[in-house]
Amino acid sequence: MAADPELDDLRASVRQFLANRNSEDTVRALMTTHAGYDEGVWKQMAQQLGLQGVHIPEEYGGAGFGHVELGIVLEEMGRSLLGGPFFPTVVLAANALLLSGDEQAKRRWLPPIAEGNLLATVAFTEDAGSWDPAVVATTAVPAAGGHELTGTKSFVLDGHTAGLLLVTARTDAGVGVFAVDADARGLTRTPLNTLDQTRRQATVRLDRTPAVLVGADGGGTEVLTAVLDLAAVGLAAEQVGGAQRVLDMAVEYAKVRVQFGRPIGSFQAIKHKCAEVLVEVESARAAMQYALWCADEHNGELPVVACLAKAYCSETYFRATAENIQVHGGIGFTWEHPAHLYFKRAKSSELLFGDAAYHRELLVHRIGI
Repeated sequence: MAADPELDDLRASVRQFLANRNSEDTVRALMTTHAGYDEGVWKQMAQQLGLQGVHIPEEYGGAGFGHVELGIVLEEMGRSLLGGPFFPTVVLAANALLLSGDEQAKRRWLPPIAEGNLLATVAFTEDAGSWDPAVVATTAVPAAGGHELTGTKSFVLDGHTAGLLLVTARTDAGVGVFAVDADARGLTRTPLNTLDQTRRQATVRLDRTPAVLVGADGGGTEVLTAVLDLAAVGLAAEQVGGAQRVLDMAVEYAKVRVQFGRPIGSFQAIKHKCAEVLVEVESARAAMQYALWCADEHNGELPVVACLAKAYCSETYFRATAENIQVHGGIGFTWEHPAHLYFKRAKSSELLFGDAAYHRELLVHRIGI
């Protein structure tokens, strides 16, 4: 991607903000809290930098930029291991609203998202953990004022703190998307213990819970498929940011760690590790950037390149974190060192929205092989 001074300024601003407000000590402290994020930082992100509304159109209170700009923000957040509800609110819920075609829903919920006043998420997967809309079993039946939902959603990103849940459920017309308020009757939310303590998940149970249909009845499959493609690309941007950070970490350590009277970076085996990871990170960045461009251009290639980017970036990030631990040796296995935080984020991100094998199979299906 050609150099762009405005994009460079955006990256520098986000990086500096996160360096000041999301240090490693802050990340570790927030890991132990119920919410998993700092409300004051969340407000600053919206009010000072406008990050929650970066790709939301101006008519809905956002900045009106695109997925390329959002990708830069996500890349920097992945680099600093930002926890909290940004991804589910901005990448999942906001995109679901934008793609729903429901003007009333967009005008109701997008402005508070852009202002940082509303946390939101999409409750999609169920006990099987599948991202296929065809297996949605939660039911929605007509009721006074809308619908009532019954079912269980699993692995809901920041589902325990979201003020708005966009829940997938099945009607006689097919799969739809339904808006559920956090204080709705019959809604129970239980935080999960997860490998990656910087990214929270919850189980959401609905027992005849009141909900409002978003978009067309039975039109959820098309919307959700598009949302998941954009989520895969957004997560790829996060993964590239994290992979670059651990590569930098490994190179920096290789320069200063002395063994047998020499910096370990002078040994051929360490050089090879770092060089191979560098090639993979740059390849992953190219795939991610092209996918972001396709998202901005509404390019017909997006369903294909989203699968490619998610598969390759997942493997690259996990490989980079594993090699970073190897370069660091014994200290890389300790709780005090941040290497394990990136390793856990890489593993959880690899599985989120489907692992590399899932996306390669989906890619084969989409290109008709």
